[in-house]
Amino acid sequence: MADDKDVLRDVWFGRIPTCFTLYQDEITEREAEPFYLLLPRVSYLTLVTDKVKKHFLKVMKAEDVEEMWFDFEGTPLKWHYPIGLLFDLHASNTALPWSITVHFKNFPERDLLHCPSNSVIEAHFMSSIKEADALKHKSQVINDMQKKDHKQLWMGLQNDKFDQFWAMNRKLMEYPTEEGGFRYIPFRIYLTMSDRPFIQKLFRPISSDGYTHTLGDLLKEVYPMAISSDDESKRYQVVIHGIEPLLETPLQWLSEHLSHPDNFLHISVIPAPSD
Repeated sequence: MADDKDVLRDVWFGRIPTCFTLYQDEITEREAEPFYLLLPRVSYLTLVTDKVKKHFLKVMKAEDVEEMWFDFEGTPLKWHYPIGLLFDLHASNTALPWSITVHFKNFPERDLLHCPSNSVIEAHFMSSIKEADALKHKSQVINDMQKKDHKQLWMGLQNDKFDQFWAMNRKLMEYPTEEGGFRYIPFRIYLTMSDRPFIQKLFRPISSDGYTHTLGDLLKEVYPMAISSDDESKRYQVVIHGIEPLLETPLQWLSEHLSHPDNFLHISVIPAPSD
């Protein structure tokens, strides 16, 4: 369906206007102006912030520069989470541009993984794709691909090339017609009000008696609090790529169209804004 292809493009080209500001305690030779950037939702912070780094290094002394990291309102931002997920989890109810603070000192070892190079991001990204394919196809699709095919997935993401990425990724989204969907849906549910990093379980898109599972079915089983609300107000929003999909949406369709490039459906459960 043509409109489904449009969904893939809309997801890929989603951007978040962002203002980067240097942390006030960083030592600089002169005042650092803020830096503005449109961040791609489907990418990773450390993959798209070279310009931010260059901008702030101009006012820093080399001896005062350690590993760059980011926070939003005091919360360190995990670079191995997709950018869109970070925004949905931490900032979706705040005004744009998204205001991110840049640090070059005091790396928060307990909160963040180190990211010394893009090869670390690539390794993380490919391990996610392999895990997703193990759930979807018992790893058969990713194992049938050659090394250059794996590289094409990564280069498509790194260079923001939709066609290059999807020429290969569509193979990961296929399944035998008679099965009606993947073996299991690769998903993670993130809760802003929990110490757990995320919830992940085995969940089939089609029940044993042929019923098509929906987003609502998944939430009912995995985190029912997300959809149980009293008559007066809705307590939580369930957000994927910045939107609240209808709970009746089939999970298989969501997995094919709203998964991040790592092939996981990243679902944020956030407190609903108070009126």
